[in-house]
Amino acid sequence: MAAKSEPTRILILGGGYVGLYTALGLQKMLRANEASVTVVDPQPHMTYQPFLPEAAAGAIEPRHVVVPLRRALRRCHVLTARVTKIEHERKSVTVEAADGHIEQLSYDVLVVALGSVARILPIPGLAEQGIAFKTIGEAIYLRNHVMTKLDEAASTLDPDLRKRLLTFTVVGGGFAGIEALAELEDMTRFATRYYENIDADDIRWVLVEAAGRILPEVRETLGVWTAEQLEKRGIEVYLSTAAKSFENGHVVLSDGTEFDSDTIIWTAGVKANPVLANSDLPVDKRGRLQATAGLQVVGHPDVWTAGDNAAVPDLSRTEEDPTATCPPNAQHAVRQARHLAKNIIRVLRGGTPKDYVHKNLGAVASLGLHKGVADAMRLKIKGFPAWLFHRAYHVKAMPTFNRKVRILLDWALGGLFRREVVSLGQINNPKEEFARASKS
Repeated sequence: MAAKSEPTRILILGGGYVGLYTALGLQKMLRANEASVTVVDPQPHMTYQPFLPEAAAGAIEPRHVVVPLRRALRRCHVLTARVTKIEHERKSVTVEAADGHIEQLSYDVLVVALGSVARILPIPGLAEQGIAFKTIGEAIYLRNHVMTKLDEAASTLDPDLRKRLLTFTVVGGGFAGIEALAELEDMTRFATRYYENIDADDIRWVLVEAAGRILPEVRETLGVWTAEQLEKRGIEVYLSTAAKSFENGHVVLSDGTEFDSDTIIWTAGVKANPVLANSDLPVDKRGRLQATAGLQVVGHPDVWTAGDNAAVPDLSRTEEDPTATCPPNAQHAVRQARHLAKNIIRVLRGGTPKDYVHKNLGAVASLGLHKGVADAMRLKIKGFPAWLFHRAYHVKAMPTFNRKVRILLDWALGGLFRREVVSLGQINNPKEEFARASKS
């Protein structure tokens, strides 16, 4: 490849953790005219998902948890488009551009970093009533939705409707669900001081988890401790319980529990991007690309992959389990992406790729303001120290100096003036007032 007269065309599908960090590494290491890099993503930004709960709860300005791709990747070409098909035999990728037109992109080297999407189960009412929690748009929507429910509950004269409006349900006890639940519960409890007729005890938060424990990423004792802390805050925790129906906001659980809820937050797992099934690349039974430890797609040395959409062998565990793959988390995605960029450079310059080896350093979760839990470096950390550890780790991992500073300033201002609890519900339906005016 290095001997080609024309620059090698590197096409990166996806602008998330893997896409952004790979492109950042390449634009830093590539020599002039050595290769061109194109990044394709339906959004013009990368979202740092661990900060979504704090953005939804008003602790961080939502714009500060996203990194504008064009600003960060000034030596790359950024195309705002959605990938619809991969045909590696033809070295062609079909995309639907932002204006709706269909385009074919050719490449010499392909990086598949399409990540994951929410795993939706065939539960009646879920598609209509559920709110996912993977994008900044969903975080902003959810914040305004929850605050709007408080406003509606404060004004209604119907006690049954009031109870329904003040009942919030989270399905999924992994990191995303627990952090979203804890931060939003913290926010609503804080907000009640500004409502004359709503007390903190009037608000009902419910957690539903099909497994027998929460936070499987940490030791079981820490998961039990976290569940106890949530229950002490008045949160109802249903373990070993599946959701059976959400039709018309009426929640039915497998243990027979039934209640009405106007807010159903769905965080019960993810799956590899379904576009991979519409490709000629090898996938495993979970729909992930089969990858080597060097982050190349099996049988295709000119196709690279990492992150949630890749089944990368976990060499730190393969002695115990030969089939072990790296878990789909931000820690591995960021490190894999940096390693992937170096491997591409090695191969471009006639070298061979090195295997990705990284032992999981642990996990950390925020449980609301000044509360957290961490299982890191063989230590069990709880409460305020874990909360500090959570913030320190994630601000360090946040891409670009610009975003790090903005987040630190958000935290500093929040400490001085407390978090914002105002509802901007009009964002969810911005044309409503204009339509009303047009009819008057």
